Amino acid sequence: QLQLVESGGGSVQPGGSLRLSCAASQFSVEYYAIGWFRQAPGKEREGVACMSSSGGRIDYGDSVKGRFAISRDNAKNTVYLQMNSLKPEDTAVYYCAAVPTLLFRVCAAAGFDYWGQGTQVTVSS
Repeated sequence: QLQLVESGGGSVQPGGSLRLSCAASQFSVEYYAIGWFRQAPGKEREGVACMSSSGGRIDYGDSVKGRFAISRDNAKNTVYLQMNSLKPEDTAVYYCAAVPTLLFRVCAAAGFDYWGQGTQVTVSS
């Protein structure tokens, strides 16, 4: 069964950094478009960063541009989200997701089929 498992979440002070990892099993991420999403209490799930299977197209949410970076290591079958200059408003549960297409239409949750269980990120002083 296709599986995505996130790790790397935690608590950090404003201005700090975290790197989230998403390990995939039972499929190869290099053939999938991938994405990171987040959901804060009372809010809808929003797209943080999405990458096409080739890596040639990457979209970031406006609120994270210049601070977050998505990447993948196909040899490790793992996807990453490097988060820098974290702000309290980045606090949320972060999910990785995948869809078996080369490209993604928009970096939105509705366009992705497979999801991890999520990892909590808390930014607070």
